[in-house]
Amino acid sequence: MSILSENAAARRHRLTTESAIKAFFGSNALVAIVVLALITIFLFREGFGFFGQNLANLRLYRRAGLEYVDIIRAQAQTHAALSRQLGEIRLQEARTLPSSSLQAFDQFAATFSDSGEFLNALVSDTNDQALALREALIAAGTPSAVSSTEGEAPVAAAAPVDPHVAMPGLRSADNKFPTIAMAMKAKIDDLLAAPPVVNASRAQRLFESWKKRTRDYLAQFPAVSQQLHEWNPDKRVPAYRAVTSFLFGTNWLTASFWQDWYGIIPLLVGSIMVAAVALLIAVPLGVCSAIYVSEVAARGEKSLIKPYIEFISAIPSVVLGFFGIAVVGQAVRALSQMPFMKWVPFFPISERLNVFTAGSLLALMAVPTIFTLAEDALRNVPRGFKEASYALGANRLQTIARVLVPASLSGIISAVLLGLGRVIGETMVVLLCAGNRIAIPDFTQGLGAFFQPVHTMTGIIAQEMGEVVRGSIHYRALFMVGLVLFVLTLGINYLAQRLVARYRMSIG
Repeated sequence: MSILSENAAARRHRLTTESAIKAFFGSNALVAIVVLALITIFLFREGFGFFGQNLANLRLYRRAGLEYVDIIRAQAQTHAALSRQLGEIRLQEARTLPSSSLQAFDQFAATFSDSGEFLNALVSDTNDQALALREALIAAGTPSAVSSTEGEAPVAAAAPVDPHVAMPGLRSADNKFPTIAMAMKAKIDDLLAAPPVVNASRAQRLFESWKKRTRDYLAQFPAVSQQLHEWNPDKRVPAYRAVTSFLFGTNWLTASFWQDWYGIIPLLVGSIMVAAVALLIAVPLGVCSAIYVSEVAARGEKSLIKPYIEFISAIPSVVLGFFGIAVVGQAVRALSQMPFMKWVPFFPISERLNVFTAGSLLALMAVPTIFTLAEDALRNVPRGFKEASYALGANRLQTIARVLVPASLSGIISAVLLGLGRVIGETMVVLLCAGNRIAIPDFTQGLGAFFQPVHTMTGIIAQEMGEVVRGSIHYRALFMVGLVLFVLTLGINYLAQRLVARYRMSIG
């Protein structure tokens, strides 16, 4: 009886211990799930209020005539951009010719710039009228009205404006714009009929491209006139525009006296470009170094290489950011200015903080993650796979390429994806090294787009969240950026799991 009692007591003790272990780990797992759920609910709650505010913002934009003025403003901005391009062409020409021989080109550029004088004056007049009309609508308490200044209550206009009187005055541009456009076209056509002589080969190509863009610009004047004539301030802005203007908008403009825009495309493009550069550098370095340490290196080399690579992950990201500003960015810009690099079309570069600089530093941060996990995946390949390969007469390179890497591919993919997660979620390095220009890079320059400044989703949240008013449209827009980043990460992980599962099924 005593033996049975002791066994029963031991089983009860064992069950009690197991139950305690289960309760401990189970409760911690439950806490983790609850915390993640609360974070998700908080993001959705704070973010989705943005769409209602954004819709009201867009409706006021139309009713106040700001949309109408921006149609005209776009033409003036295009004309200004063409004038700046003439300055770039002159710079290319001045590299081969003295300044005294550029008088004809300078006169041509000055005449073209002056041709937009009346268009700029029209933009200025309609701009003032639209701002006054917006203030009148805000003061009248229009349901669709929102304050343009975050955190401030709507303020009545200094001089009351009757919207019914202000709108016809604004719409007088329907007749003014065609007259101005016709005069501009006649003046620019005369310039294009007798263009200056351009001698430098690169300047010639740019000038021919400029003339084509200018002719296209002039050809769209009738369509713009028709668009102004058909514009209707009372046409309702559909609700889906609040979503599409955010997901597909190409402008992120806040605290503007004119109109705030919250389009995520520039931030998304910047994040993708920086992550692409980082992975392009980090994946070969991390995976190849893991293969070398796991299969090729001697014991002494392993004891030296592995700790040093893993030590990189202990360097604070802000230190890497300073290193990028002071060393990497400066070195890349200095290299681009060297005489032997003139063959590169987009060199020299003017910005030391750009996509390449940020991507290079993020690659340095991702290498330890990719290296450690890829090496573990290679070590977990059964030893019999390697021995069977050698027994069949394969050499070391063939064994690595045809046996070990395919057998550990799922682990290597996981390592790359975790490296991507480290890259796309990093904030401090991109905030310091990416340049923080909220604009889509000029992809017409080819690879030169990767040497232009950008802003990223993580960077914009870190930079602006501390300055916004809680509950404002800007505040909620930043939460929506965080939601997009959250969904993007989930999507990448889901696709990776499907890819790994499919690969395992094909291997099996």
